[in-house]
Amino acid sequence: MTAPVFVVSHFDTDGGGRYVLDGPEGRHAVSVKRLRAGEEVVLTDGAGRWAEGEVDAAEGKDRLVVRLGEVTEEPGESPRLTVVQALPKGDRGEVAVETMTEVGVDVIVPWSASRCVTQWKGERGAKSLAKWRATAREAGKQSRRVRFPEVADAATTRQVASLLAEAEFGAVLHESGTEPLATAELPVRSDIVLVVGPEGGVSPEELAVFEEAGARAFRLGRSVLRTSTAGTAAAALLLGRTGRWS
Repeated sequence: MTAPVFVVSHFDTDGGGRYVLDGPEGRHAVSVKRLRAGEEVVLTDGAGRWAEGEVDAAEGKDRLVVRLGEVTEEPGESPRLTVVQALPKGDRGEVAVETMTEVGVDVIVPWSASRCVTQWKGERGAKSLAKWRATAREAGKQSRRVRFPEVADAATTRQVASLLAEAEFGAVLHESGTEPLATAELPVRSDIVLVVGPEGGVSPEELAVFEEAGARAFRLGRSVLRTSTAGTAAAALLLGRTGRWS
């Protein structure tokens, strides 16, 4: 099994190559993972910088002393994949974020579509966004990523249209699409933006705005997926076709 990943804010050592992992991450390493001397770990800032290390000692319940190796930086992926995810009901949003993180999505944009039952407003919206970001962080660690996905602020339809206009390839999953996403011509580099609508679907007015911005409607398959799973399935398809999974 690959080494567990822990998130750090810096890579400063004591001069002898030893790093102290404490706080919540240290507690998780010592009390939950029960790591001991000689075991391997990976430390990352979640933004691409990371280093392998070997546990030197566990101290108390929340301190892990690690002999840290060289800090390196993983470049951003190309093409970059952004998924615009309409807000699902309940905890389905966290499910979508978790699985999209696991497959390798780079940016997740919450979208307040007109047919969303859930709408993020005020304090409730702030808490929901924080949950999405925490989910991306934990799923990034679990899937051994060192560059976690960015979870952007909730976007309006016009803001989503701007993202699509700037992308080299923009796609909207919609039943009106005559071409399957599996056969679309994809860029080798630059940005891909994929829009996933709510359970009620993307409205005709929203689709018209997105098409005006340069996006096209595509079908994913014969069956209709829930909004919380469609983005992950489509992302896996796109990442496989662009070579990022090869």
